[in-house]
Amino acid sequence: MSKDEEILRKPDWLKIKLNTNESYTGLKKLMREKNLHTVCEEARCPNIHECWGLRRTATFMILGDVCTRACRFCAVKTGLPTELDWKEPERVADSVQIMNLKHVVVTAVARDDLKDGGSGVFAETVRAIRRKNPFTSIEVLPSDMGGKEENLRVLMDAKPDILNHNIETVRRLTPRVRARAKYDRSLEFLRRAKEMQPTIPTKSSLMVGLGETKEEILEVMDDLRANNVDIMTIGQYLQPTKSHLKVVKYYSPEEFNELREIALSKGFSHCEAGPLVRSSYHADEQVNAAAKHRQMLGEENVQQA
Repeated sequence: MSKDEEILRKPDWLKIKLNTNESYTGLKKLMREKNLHTVCEEARCPNIHECWGLRRTATFMILGDVCTRACRFCAVKTGLPTELDWKEPERVADSVQIMNLKHVVVTAVARDDLKDGGSGVFAETVRAIRRKNPFTSIEVLPSDMGGKEENLRVLMDAKPDILNHNIETVRRLTPRVRARAKYDRSLEFLRRAKEMQPTIPTKSSLMVGLGETKEEILEVMDDLRANNVDIMTIGQYLQPTKSHLKVVKYYSPEEFNELREIALSKGFSHCEAGPLVRSSYHADEQVNAAAKHRQMLGEENVQQA
């Protein structure tokens, strides 16, 4: 075995404990009965057994399971999507009710074939969940929806509790890693979301291990904060198939801890960082942390006044 192969062998901290208890199997059965998709399955998330088996949380993926983009890090299938299913929002809302979720994440494939980027179905899903589950907090994780301000406004007018849009990688690697997406367009998307609804926390996620430098990671943090992003998650990129980008480096838990502390020092209200952290990892905790942070800032402003 060559030296490079030895270096890139998966370290022990990436071993996953499987949990296929009744919560996991029951949730999987429910998804199939309701004809729903989850990014947990489609993107081969390493935390699916923890979230489904122990925390009983899930990230719903709407607008079908075929993406119009072919990002070189993502396992979701690409091609020509199917027609829109306007009954999907109600099915998602029903499932949230059956599962009695306190926090739900709604994401979607990129739908560049649609003029509105899928924002109409996205917004209706938020409204349907809120009608049937008034005490459930809702996080949305859309694509950049073509970078069109009117599409974002449709979604923000539905008033989700958190707007999450992933920067994914550093500026230099964006053209190689993300199909059709642009680094600055993602920053603008996040900035506009905050301008439209200043009280709604914004969030973004970064993968590491694709060949970025520490300085580039810190640049991403600064760029996100400059655009008023509140919450950041940082996780290890894992190659889903042999046809996807290879892992250049496995970061240690200690390195992730350092990145988390740096992020917090730069002003993020919350940061999850770790080898298996993904964008919606412990999302229920993040919304609570963001709310506490906003309350603390409000109290400070009152005292200063």
